[in-house]
Amino acid sequence: MTSVMGLPEEREAAARVRAEEVRAETERVLAELAEAEAEAVLERRVIARTELRRGPGRTVRGGGCTG
Repeated sequence: MTSVMGLPEEREAAARVRAEEVRAETERVLAELAEAEAEAVLERRVIARTELRRGPGRTVRGGGCTG
């Protein structure tokens, strides 16, 4: 049986474990976010290059180039 004096230490140990789990999850989510942001930048670059190749005033409508 746990003593009254040991209870705070057990809670602190459990809190430390949980805090480490949360830190690890935060790092994972931040890495995923950074990857998604990098992909979005690349997608925007592809779109911009495509638009530059089309030239001014040309847009895509209904699957073909017009302009």
